[in-house]
Amino acid sequence: MSHSAHFLSPSEAAARLGISIKALRIYEQRGLVDPLRTSSGWRAYGPDEMARAGEIVAFRALGLSLTQIAQVLKGDRGGLEQALASHQASLENGVQRLTETIGRVAMFRSSIAAGHAPSAADLTSIMPRSPVLAAFDLPWPWGGERFELRDVKALNYIIGPLGSGKTRLAHAIAKALPNSRFLGLDRAGLTSADIDQRLDTDPASRARFLQALDWLVDEGATGSPALYALLAELETEHQGVLIIDMIEQGLDQATQEALMSYLRNRSSTARALFMLTRSKVILDLCIVTPNEAIIFCPANHSPPMAVHPYPGAPGYEVVATCLASPDVRARTEAVIAWRPAVA
Repeated sequence: MSHSAHFLSPSEAAARLGISIKALRIYEQRGLVDPLRTSSGWRAYGPDEMARAGEIVAFRALGLSLTQIAQVLKGDRGGLEQALASHQASLENGVQRLTETIGRVAMFRSSIAAGHAPSAADLTSIMPRSPVLAAFDLPWPWGGERFELRDVKALNYIIGPLGSGKTRLAHAIAKALPNSRFLGLDRAGLTSADIDQRLDTDPASRARFLQALDWLVDEGATGSPALYALLAELETEHQGVLIIDMIEQGLDQATQEALMSYLRNRSSTARALFMLTRSKVILDLCIVTPNEAIIFCPANHSPPMAVHPYPGAPGYEVVATCLASPDVRARTEAVIAWRPAVA
């Protein structure tokens, strides 16, 4: 190690890879990467170690669990093929949407060039829209504006600053969507006995719960009452949409990271989720997929709006400012803006 400039400390390596130091340590604990040691015993990452860690990060971005990655690195490519097929399907879905949008824009330009600027009614008739799944008048603090929910994705985020009305919007969505369920912050008060009693009534749900818990712990999650209560609801057999109030409540960063990896790897037939959050780990704007949607509640109580996860898109920057790291969220999670009780 005479050329020390070629070697990185754990913090430098993690920053270069775009992950946390804890994640890098988990990779080491699982035997996926073996850092070198300086003469003083400090960990160091050279070109080979960084290349190996880079592979792991790339596989994680495709949705592989650490167990699957270990198998791939040992030569088993079955899990990689499945993950790549899923990733390809998401990309193709995005390309199809983009192609349709380009076609509509070209149609508008041709109409304008011919001297026939399309009216608002023309644009509405030309641009296909998804059917309305739920429609309702927005509650306080809005002025009763009509809200239409059209395209429910597998994962839907509800974002907004304190006092923006996002919790009331979540309750309204839960009432409007058939067979939906709202999971509030009172889940934190559930005991292990409460959860066991619930799972005892459905052996299939218990089996899914235990399988999910094993997967999450395998990914670095920490078992806790908050995680158990959340998993018990997620794995209960239910056809309706689940709306979760502040999903990060009581979960540390590693658990949040594992949870999001788990949610993105669920079956395509799994129930859709609406998640209130202000955690940048839960909603990582850099890796939002076509199967995810963002609903933003502005601080000035303008109607909630859909925000696309691209820098420069309307609302993108203000959504980013609403998100904080898990340690900041842990310090502020007890701060709740005043609001009247939900009717």
